[in-house]
Amino acid sequence: MPNVQEIKVRGILSRSKLPGVDYVINPYRGCQHACVYCYAIFMQKFDGHSEPWGTYVDIKSNALELLTPQLAKCRNRTVYLSSVCDPYQPVEAEYQLTRQILKQLITAQPQLTIQTKSALVIRDLDLLTQFKNCSVGMTIVTTDENLRREIEPGASPIAARIDALKRLKAAELETYVFIGPILPYLTGWKQIVLQTREFVGYYMFDHTNPSGRIWSHIRSWLIAKHPELLNSYEKILFGRSNYWPQVSQAIKDFCEQEKINYQIFF
Repeated sequence: MPNVQEIKVRGILSRSKLPGVDYVINPYRGCQHACVYCYAIFMQKFDGHSEPWGTYVDIKSNALELLTPQLAKCRNRTVYLSSVCDPYQPVEAEYQLTRQILKQLITAQPQLTIQTKSALVIRDLDLLTQFKNCSVGMTIVTTDENLRREIEPGASPIAARIDALKRLKAAELETYVFIGPILPYLTGWKQIVLQTREFVGYYMFDHTNPSGRIWSHIRSWLIAKHPELLNSYEKILFGRSNYWPQVSQAIKDFCEQEKINYQIFF
């Protein structure tokens, strides 16, 4: 069981450095999905936890009282849930903090974007459909459920995520898929697109980020599960390689040929 505790924070609505996003809201600190490639591990510099990343979650118990006086800032602005946690990680089923935040945001009607790896987002269709401008995206790195268990042990199964996208689209919400990080020789990005394109509006693609402590987690996973790929990853991520330019060109060629809306971040 993860270490879950309630904490008080000084702010909940944060100015964003992400392109096209005005504010971000992170209802939680830490994430139970425990993805081996998680970039948000840098947050451990600030959260005071010594436990391994992915084994604890802090509930921002005063989030609603902090957000209430700031709702006016959100009107006609872009608000993103979330940048360094998943707003629908397992603890959300009990605490419903994301749901309560959505209820408040409805009054301000921001341009809302949600990104998650959890089918739990479907629970809040009754709220999401009350936003005039709402986009909900799923991160999908693989269609292989065995691989998903290795790299995202706490996240929803892939089939559940795909079903959630179908239901979001049926509710007339804008949907997208974030295919990232693309794990060399393991992420079948074309297969992900083909399995979801009928109910997804656009796709975003990103490469594997080995910065900071991310690489040590990826390396340990490769040694344990895919040792035959370790040397290739080291060459691609740290040496001279044309792997990413080739992948980028292949994505571009495929999406343009198939008339798929897309954006590549590498």
